[in-house]
Amino acid sequence: MNFLEWMAVLGVLLLILALASAYLRWLPVTTSLIYLGFGLLIGQLGIGLWEMDFLLIADWMEHLTEVVVLVSLFVSGLKLRMPLGHPAWRSTYVLAGPVMLACIAGVALFCHYLLGLNWGLAVLTAAILAPTDPVLASLVQVNNSRDSDHVRYGLSGEAGFNDGTAFPFVVFGLLLIEQGTLASGWVSEWALHRLVWAVPAGLAFGYLLGRLIGKLAIFLRARHADTSMSPNDSLALALIALAYVGAELIGAWGFLAVFAAGLGLRHAEKDAANESETPSEELIAQAVPHMAEDGTRELPLKDARIDQPKVAAGVMMGDILTFGGQLERSLEVLLVTILGVLVSVHWDWRAVPLALALFVVIRPLSVWLLMPRRYLDRTQLLTVGWFGIRGIGSLYYLSYAVTHGLLPDEAEQVIQLVIPVVALSILIHGLSTQPLLRRYERSREQTPPSEA
Repeated sequence: MNFLEWMAVLGVLLLILALASAYLRWLPVTTSLIYLGFGLLIGQLGIGLWEMDFLLIADWMEHLTEVVVLVSLFVSGLKLRMPLGHPAWRSTYVLAGPVMLACIAGVALFCHYLLGLNWGLAVLTAAILAPTDPVLASLVQVNNSRDSDHVRYGLSGEAGFNDGTAFPFVVFGLLLIEQGTLASGWVSEWALHRLVWAVPAGLAFGYLLGRLIGKLAIFLRARHADTSMSPNDSLALALIALAYVGAELIGAWGFLAVFAAGLGLRHAEKDAANESETPSEELIAQAVPHMAEDGTRELPLKDARIDQPKVAAGVMMGDILTFGGQLERSLEVLLVTILGVLVSVHWDWRAVPLALALFVVIRPLSVWLLMPRRYLDRTQLLTVGWFGIRGIGSLYYLSYAVTHGLLPDEAEQVIQLVIPVVALSILIHGLSTQPLLRRYERSREQTPPSEA
């Protein structure tokens, strides 16, 4: 399929989504499942408009998925407003650390002993499937700046953290395939540079950068009473780029830096809100400007002035979240549709038991055994254990692995497992997310996000 045909297909999909949005919102499925189905329709299993081997598109898929993950991680960081010592963060740390490691170990054991992969490929496959996805998990993420529900906060933070913390283990899998044995020399070097330094350095660099630039931007916005939207969009893109590049230059993980930059920017807004004399936090939401017909912006509040740091911070945060959300959704349409096309080419029935083992046994059991009961109750443990959604992050790691040293036959074995597992996650979690989330919210006597 050439570029013109591909643009036509995407145009049709977007038009259908736009015109049928009033009907689609009532379906008990996520929009990601619709994109996946459309990809299957135009792929080899459907009308055959596009048939493409992943090995032939891995180079540009690596960069495309990288951009999507970076935007999603930044937006994920922006959503997390609670102080880092707040109890809502505790489940995040466990999910992004011990639970993720347990899932890597469980999947690696399954792939080696039951699917017959050597240890290097087994560890690599497990690491690629380790991160939960910030793009596809939007329904189970925090609803608003005051949302401290431990399930939603834990899942939101996990999706932000483990897209970066899984990267060292992808590199470990590639090194294990290359070296063939666990020699103490390269293992200790990997641990020192990829874990001990790269993880905390990425988090610290990104957080400080986001917080400092956020404070400067809020100060300038308030001082000059600037209500225009474009500087906020530029600020978001600049922070993503600078955090990523800066972290890579110092040998840290760029993904973690971008997530932490969003977190730091949000906490700069929180600092401005706490320091302001304006009495209520609701003023921020009300003060987000609206576009007028002539392109200018109006502030709806008589008493709210943009020269107050709290209002300036609210305007900035509202614009960036809106911009980031729109960009994230647009890129999601493209990638999940491509995934649907790829599934028809790279399908291996061995992925079905692997997916079921990961979704039904390994992830829930890891959460149940490793999560302290003082952090989550029984219902919350079961909910968090189920919502381990795999997605765009795994596609990026797969593209990275294919373009960084895997032989064609090795790459094909990993591709045949990862792509179907990600597709099955979108299918299974896409069908179950809204009913289970609605049940959980009602058990807590809260309003589900889809009804808010």
